Amino acid sequence: MERHCPPVFERKECLVPPPEGYKPPITWPKSRDQCWYRNVPYDWINKQKSNQNWLRKEGEKFLFPGGGTMFPRGVGAYVDLMQDLIPEMKDGTIRTAIDTGCGVASWGGDLLDRGILTVSLAPRDNHEAQVQFALERGIPAILGIISTQRLPFPSNAFDMAHCSRCLIPWTEFGGIYLLEVHRILRPGGFWVLSGPPVNYENRWRGWNTTVEEQKSDYEKLQELLTSMCFKLYDKKDDIAVWQKASDNSCYSKLTYPDAYPPKCDDSLEPDSAWYTPFRPCVVVPSPRIKKSVMESIPKWPQRLHVTPERILDVHGGSASAFKHDDSKWKIRAKHYKKLLPALGSNKIRNVMDMNTVYGGFAAAVIDDPLWVMNVVSSYAANTLPVVFDRGLIGTFHDWCEAFSTYPRTYDLLHLDGLFTAESHRCDMKYVLLEMDRILRPAGYAIIRESSYFMDAISTIARGMRWSCRGEDTEYGVEKERILICQKKLWHSSNQSSR
Repeated sequence: MERHCPPVFERKECLVPPPEGYKPPITWPKSRDQCWYRNVPYDWINKQKSNQNWLRKEGEKFLFPGGGTMFPRGVGAYVDLMQDLIPEMKDGTIRTAIDTGCGVASWGGDLLDRGILTVSLAPRDNHEAQVQFALERGIPAILGIISTQRLPFPSNAFDMAHCSRCLIPWTEFGGIYLLEVHRILRPGGFWVLSGPPVNYENRWRGWNTTVEEQKSDYEKLQELLTSMCFKLYDKKDDIAVWQKASDNSCYSKLTYPDAYPPKCDDSLEPDSAWYTPFRPCVVVPSPRIKKSVMESIPKWPQRLHVTPERILDVHGGSASAFKHDDSKWKIRAKHYKKLLPALGSNKIRNVMDMNTVYGGFAAAVIDDPLWVMNVVSSYAANTLPVVFDRGLIGTFHDWCEAFSTYPRTYDLLHLDGLFTAESHRCDMKYVLLEMDRILRPAGYAIIRESSYFMDAISTIARGMRWSCRGEDTEYGVEKERILICQKKLWHSSNQSSR
């Protein structure tokens, strides 16, 4: 279930057809509550979790009542209780979250209305298509599992992490999974757990265990969290909340010879997160991080345009470079909307910026009814912490490989000089085939590239049955062009397209 790629000689040079009966997805915001069955034709969750109201099949559609294992009566009341425990969810302090073992992403979907942007994370397991359901609903999600490798996010990234009966054995293997949650949470961030062993006094009978075992598990969990400099923030009913230390004074105890888990040594880069194996140690936040802790970072939406302090860790990064990038993308986004009127309408919901720098494109379209997955190349300068500090979401990725998502999950792919930057490593043909796999039928690609690559891109795009047209950039410079492409809906049975 962990991310892996086939050897090069097994790579496929083909297009992935849509399933029989595929229809254009239901548009946002209706999509949050329903999708076409034939677009995601998987019945396992419907049959096995019917009493928990994850989803329900009615006629040609799946309906999403908003239920979950720990909130079968609806996610709204569950999040209301969570907000009572964590007032920071209400005032813009908490902006980014990660949901490990997300189900069909009802928690992340509910938080969108509360101004919190969540990366919903789940593996491809016996639940079949959790992440595909989430993306079909228009909710941010990515395939992934906490197993033996770091998640593809930088350290100190998320404001909150959540696990609702996600079945991750937090206290096993020396607490290595909790250590990863600690790494990706920013100082002062919150970890929320509902399900075993929380509220074991009242729940243990339904968990096929004994009250003594659950009491022991809870005590082990509390002891482990304390050793990592978490403190119990609040607790009520089935929900417990811990907060990561805001400053580094607590971590001094990790230097003791018998301390467990120990402090990671300086040889382990905190932000290294592309096929990086777990290490059983605590990543202590850099003492230079002062304005990025929860109590100091500007509240949303102000933080979107405030220069993050971690831009100084980027080669050539500065406040002036950030402001210039911010202004540049406002002009570019305005030009894109002239070229592609669907951008800004409910026809485009799931968007990926395939090689962002500071998240400028995502920031420029923040008021539109869409969300953006900001991708930073694992071979490029590490700017992803800046993206998260702005209150946006993203992931590391290497475009020589397939992206961690299902087919037909994005409405718009945007790239800016990706082939100029990566063509010496990645075969353009395979990158474009991967783009086709990711795009929904009738979805769009905005390809901003050196004029040198335009003919080759256009040729491959025609072979993939895309319709493309070349356009000038906003300033009409000759060395750079924009290609606006649309993927056609076609079916493999009769090779017809429409």
